[in-house]
Amino acid sequence: MSVRRLGAPHPAAVRRSHDGSPAALAGRPVEAVLEEWVVEDRWWTGRPLRRRYFEVVLEDGRNAVLFRDLVAGGWFEQRA
Repeated sequence: MSVRRLGAPHPAAVRRSHDGSPAALAGRPVEAVLEEWVVEDRWWTGRPLRRRYFEVVLEDGRNAVLFRDLVAGGWFEQRA
């Protein structure tokens, strides 16, 4: 039996707008950014976590939570 972590982030194909916010996810345009926040944690360890999160609404009406890893780079989608 394998164990799968719920809510684990997975890489996402994000196109950014001029201000750095997501403009499209996997080719689907972002209609609105509902919320934006930064999470900084484990700064006292050798593996700090620093992420810029965005809750967005896509053109098809689907909500998504995306983040940019500000330490290692790259975009990810995270589901609850």
